[in-house]
Parts: sequence; structure tokens; C-alpha cells
Amino acid sequence: MIKIDKPKLPQTLPLGSFHAIFDDIDPYLEGIEIERADFDNESLSNVRLYQMIVKHATFRQTALPNIDITDVQFENCDFSNADLSRASIHRVTFKNCKLLGVKLVEGRLGNVLFDNCLLSMSSFGDSKLDKVRFSSSTLESADFFSCKLTKTVFNDCNLNGVNFDQTKLKGIDISRSRFESLTVSPDELKGCIVSEEQALAFAQMLGLVIK
Repeated sequence: MIKIDKPKLPQTLPLGSFHAIFDDIDPYLEGIEIERADFDNESLSNVRLYQMIVKHATFRQTALPNIDITDVQFENCDFSNADLSRASIHRVTFKNCKLLGVKLVEGRLGNVLFDNCLLSMSSFGDSKLDKVRFSSSTLESADFFSCKLTKTVFNDCNLNGVNFDQTKLKGIDISRSRFESLTVSPDELKGCIVSEEQALAFAQMLGLVIK
């Protein structure tokens, strides 16, 4: 099992407001806990979030391009259709979060855990993922086009309809997840860790007749 470094957080954090990010010219928040924030339909670039816990917050339809998130834990948050393009996300946990249709293209993710999250129709195109774990999450029709995946695990996930076109899956473990179909080429599939049942399914997808 690949070890994911957890967010480095103080034992206690003072309560704060996400809208305090508008108080300074530099959009920066650090060392606070936020609960039940509504940040829908906002637009702010180059946001930086450090050492925070964010619970029950909504970022629906919000544009946060070039966001930098380090040592942050999100719980029960909603990022549906948010634009997090070119994000830098390190030592971050998303737990019980909704990321339906979230845009994470051209991003860099390291030591990130998605635990029991909804990521259907999310887009990771042209991103680099290093030590990322998707656990008990739904990624139906998610797009990993032309991504670089290193030490990335999909554990007990719904991967039906996921696009891995132009993404090499060597060393990537999908054996404990499920799907009916994937978009992936034989060359990209080489070295991928799959279950016996999945191997048969891939063989059929490649047009082999199994006796």
C-alpha cells in the first residue's frame, strides 16, 4: 500500500471566515478552521491556502485558477463544477466531498487523498499526480487525458467510463475497483495492476475470443 503523507496541521486551529480572503490584496489564508462557508459563484485567481481545516463549505461554480493548497483537510465540501485549473495541491485530504465536474486540468497533485468522494465527470487532463489515492469514490466518466500518474491508486472506486487516453498506467493499481468500460489503448495499459476478472474484460475489449 502506498503511504500518503497526511496534512501537517496544528492540534488546534482558531475559527475563521473564508471571505476574509478578500481583506488583503494577496488572496491568502493560513492556520484557521472554517465551517459552513458559502463561496459559490466567486472568481479569484492565485489563491493560497495553508494549514487549514474546511468543513461543510461550498465552492460551486467558483473559479479558482492557479490555486495553491498545502496541508489542508476538506470535509463534506462541495466543489461541483469549480474551476481549479493549474492547481498545486500537496498533502491535502478531501473527505466526503462532492467534486462533480470539477476542473483540475494542468495541475500538480502530490500526497492527496480523495476518500468517499464524488468525482464523476471531473477533468484532470494534462495533470501530474504523484502519490494520490482515490478511495471508495465514484469517478464515472472522469477524464485523465494525457496525465502523468505516479504511485496512484484507485481503491474500491467506480471507474466506469473513465478516459485514460494517452496516459500510461504502468504500475497503477485498479485491481480493487470496478468498471464496465474504459477508454485506454493496449500500449498505455501495459504494466497496469488489474484483477483476473478485469484482465478478461480487457481481453474482450481488445477483441480476443476467450475459451
